[in-house]
Amino acid sequence: MHGRRWWLAGLSGLAAAMVARAALLVNGAGATFPYPLYSKWFDEFHKRNPEVQINYQSIGSGGGIRQVTDGTVDFGATDGPMTDDQLKSTPVPILHLPTVLGAVVPTFNLPGIERLHFTPDALAGVFLGKITHWNDPAIAKENPGAALPAAAIVPIHRSDGSGTTYIFTDYLAKVSPEWQKGVGRGTSVNWPVGLGGKGNEGVAGLVKQTPNALGYVELIYALQNKLPYGDVRNRSGRFVQATLESVTAAAGAAAQSMPEDFRVSITDPAAPDAYPIASFTWLLVPTRIRDAEKGAAFKKFLGWMLTEGQQLAMPLNYAPLPASVVALEQRALAKIQVGGS
Repeated sequence: MHGRRWWLAGLSGLAAAMVARAALLVNGAGATFPYPLYSKWFDEFHKRNPEVQINYQSIGSGGGIRQVTDGTVDFGATDGPMTDDQLKSTPVPILHLPTVLGAVVPTFNLPGIERLHFTPDALAGVFLGKITHWNDPAIAKENPGAALPAAAIVPIHRSDGSGTTYIFTDYLAKVSPEWQKGVGRGTSVNWPVGLGGKGNEGVAGLVKQTPNALGYVELIYALQNKLPYGDVRNRSGRFVQATLESVTAAAGAAAQSMPEDFRVSITDPAAPDAYPIASFTWLLVPTRIRDAEKGAAFKKFLGWMLTEGQQLAMPLNYAPLPASVVALEQRALAKIQVGGS
């Protein structure tokens, strides 16, 4: 009998512990661009804080914006900042918190070719449907040593609302007046040509299985899938490969003049050694979190992310935040109110 009471007491204690743990489940959704790093962060933070479990769904920036606006997740994530109109429609003011920097690279599937140079005009031309074959002079002229085939290019783009698309189209809108006028920038655009893939994972998969394809993905997805990717000519006329150093260089000027709301574009920067298709990526955090326990736990994560977490970025080929941006964000965390009605 005593054993049975002890067992029941133990069971109720276990149930209470499970409820306590469930109460500290923090749910987020959004960008696929930073997912490899976010997955690592949430796992490492859980190891250090077993009472907190952060669950993140990599569904694309458009989905992250929609879900944080609807209040169906505790936080969102995006690579394309919310617009003024989107911010006005949220029930609680949303804070954009930059997490790291990454690069969007043109990735391709051409047997025997591992490296290509792309000009802004060539990239815009392909996705406008104006450049249709790999041996087009606009591509061949900058790649004299490459045996480019006469095959038709198969453009691959995102089919979902995507921050990676925002970064890529933001860049194209800056370098191509025709793109700016005809297509514009956004997390979703009306693509003139091409096949659609869902998520960075989907685009990388389509490029990998489609001969003569050209797509765009975050750098880590090209590396993980062993896909070649091209150097892109920057505003200074140099062909630059996406590296930690060239992405960090792209953030240099923005870091010194960061707007208070952290919404900033760093594509097509003036720095001579900068990679031209780079971006911050952001967490979208409500500035009022009614659940005091959950809010305190997530603020603890944000503080950890801005310090220790930054050290995990480089091994996954993301560039850590500049120190000046980290300092601004640490002050901005005070805007997040926890508890209360």
